[in-house]
Amino acid sequence: MTQRPGRRLGTWCAGLLLAGVSVVVGCRVADTDGITPVPQLLAFLPWLLAPAGLALLCALLTRWWTGLVWGVAVLGLLAWYAEPYGTIDEPDGPQLARLRVLTANVESGRGTPALVPVIRGRHPDVVFVQECGSRCRATLEGGFATDYPHRRAVEEDGSKGSLILSRHPLSPAPDVPGTMGMPGAVADVRGHAVRLQLAHPMPPLPDQVALWRRELARLRAFAATRARTPTILAGDFNASQDHAAFRHILDTGLTDAARLAGHDRTPSWPSRTASVIGAQIDHVLVSRDFTATGARFLRVAGSDHRALVVDLTLHGRA
Repeated sequence: MTQRPGRRLGTWCAGLLLAGVSVVVGCRVADTDGITPVPQLLAFLPWLLAPAGLALLCALLTRWWTGLVWGVAVLGLLAWYAEPYGTIDEPDGPQLARLRVLTANVESGRGTPALVPVIRGRHPDVVFVQECGSRCRATLEGGFATDYPHRRAVEEDGSKGSLILSRHPLSPAPDVPGTMGMPGAVADVRGHAVRLQLAHPMPPLPDQVALWRRELARLRAFAATRARTPTILAGDFNASQDHAAFRHILDTGLTDAARLAGHDRTPSWPSRTASVIGAQIDHVLVSRDFTATGARFLRVAGSDHRALVVDLTLHGRA
């Protein structure tokens, strides 16, 4: 029996939607980021529930039973991967110090004026700022010279500049090489050394996916060498937990502080639509020496990223 045109169209729509979503989900299952446009779509993996659900509805209305089974399988995988990645090992040593950390991408300095009152209102102990050029550095270093007497910077303009501000004394540490500045330091937190590292790899633009992978791999190599040192790796990773390159960083033993505080899927980018649809690509990753008791994503006018503030507690090793 010949299918009616409406049913044929519904079947085609369901098939095309399921095929597209299946490619992305298949890469997630295979623990690979694939090629363009898969890395870009992986950032929005939970939102693929919408086209997968529409495809399932089309398959149901057209009585395409193969598509119905296919759609249920895809929806099941999407729901499975919506769960937080990795395990959590709570530190069992005594509490040594409390630390509030803020990270913000100010979009080539445009969000700097709005970041100033956020810093004043939230009183972080350490501030990581990405895309902080000369004017941004002058504003933050000059305006917070007393509150944050210690700083490390990559002194470049535009998106390549970066800055770490700290209430605690800092000593130099090697930067992680990257197209955009990724400075490092060692903070003396009440007599305890804490390794600080700013993260800002290149975004996975269609012609820069290979570079994006390389720079995330450098951050993973850094994290893998810090196994015995309390470490905070924070910034704009241009990657979510649905990217294999980011999960490989977590596999070194670091944990996302937002996850510890119950905000593992709160979007941070793009800030204009984050309340409706977005991806969490701004992170504060911590070694197993830390617990997190709070995480807040804050709008910073002028920037396409939300700032992230987390409250951490440093523990000794039992």
